[in-house]
Amino acid sequence: MQELPLKLAKSLENRKQERAFRVLNSSSSLIDFSSNDYLGLASSDKIYHKAHDVLKQHNILYNGATGSRLLSGNHKLYALTENLLAEFHQTDAALVFNSGYDANLGFFASVPQRGDFIFYDELAHASIRDGIAISHAKAYKFQHNSIESLQNRLLKIDKQEGAAIYIVTESVFSMDGDMAPLEELAKIAEKFNAFLIVDEAHASGIFGKKGQGLVQELGIQHKVFARINTFGKAPGCHGAVILGSKSLKDYLINFSRSFIYTTALPPHSVATILVVYRELYRGISQIQSLKNNIHYFREQVVKNNLESAFLESKSAIQSCIIPGNDQVQYVAQNINKEGFDVKPILSPTVPKDKERLRFCIHAFNSEEEINRVLKILAKLLISPV
Repeated sequence: MQELPLKLAKSLENRKQERAFRVLNSSSSLIDFSSNDYLGLASSDKIYHKAHDVLKQHNILYNGATGSRLLSGNHKLYALTENLLAEFHQTDAALVFNSGYDANLGFFASVPQRGDFIFYDELAHASIRDGIAISHAKAYKFQHNSIESLQNRLLKIDKQEGAAIYIVTESVFSMDGDMAPLEELAKIAEKFNAFLIVDEAHASGIFGKKGQGLVQELGIQHKVFARINTFGKAPGCHGAVILGSKSLKDYLINFSRSFIYTTALPPHSVATILVVYRELYRGISQIQSLKNNIHYFREQVVKNNLESAFLESKSAIQSCIIPGNDQVQYVAQNINKEGFDVKPILSPTVPKDKERLRFCIHAFNSEEEINRVLKILAKLLISPV
């Protein structure tokens, strides 16, 4: 077996020296404050068995899709699921992708054209930035959640006739847990005749009365050109959807390479999405339980004098800044020893000196668990390594 080229081996060694080397670990049996399963639906027996029933009902007894959706993989559950998603999210059309990464890559690589402009929040997810990197459009980042920075950028461009402007943000940011000023962004998009694109990965299933997302909670869905909602977080399954007009869906089917040139999701994955959204449509109690736990967590942050260490957030993502890869790993390891699964986020994933513990709050976390983990954290921060 050939060894790595020298440059690649050196890159790995540098990661080790920086204490930022990544490894794959088995899932733990610790109390969960790290997963994206915000509502606990990933482990729902009810959903698992209902998805199996859907497959039997439609006589789709396949382990795999057998091909891309444009060939043999477009089994009939897709139409049922996409129609339900469009209705639930109050949009004209929905197109399911294999993952949120595929959706963002496929959208940004195909929709913005040469001569167009993309303006994206500097903290936008890697999948958004990777898609933008493939695009032929000119791309500029603006300061995080800064309407002023965005407007200053927009005023400086030399827009040719026929050029489109795209404004891109997440509704809830995956590392900080804060929310974009979506209403103001919608106004800016309208002012500059731009197309607003919102990634709702960490808002789907949480915000909105039935988990429709932050865009619908604010009632601005008609002002958004495209939404990317993923299923691997609160919905507890797999895949993603791009929501928008019928013509956008047609365009993506014809030009989005990450959609065209990949094997479709297996039927069981699509059946699970269908079942989860049927449950959300009916209304589930876990959404309110999660919101209660987020509120309680913030109360206990204040009670334990940790407010200065935590970023402001009303979402399920609560980040405690602990500068330095060594220090944040030390704190995480000691919390793990006490039975809690809390993950350190290291640089270069986040900027140097912005390393953090990222607490993910769930509907199933108890108040006792929240109390205990924050008391442990407070003691560790008083007595650092």
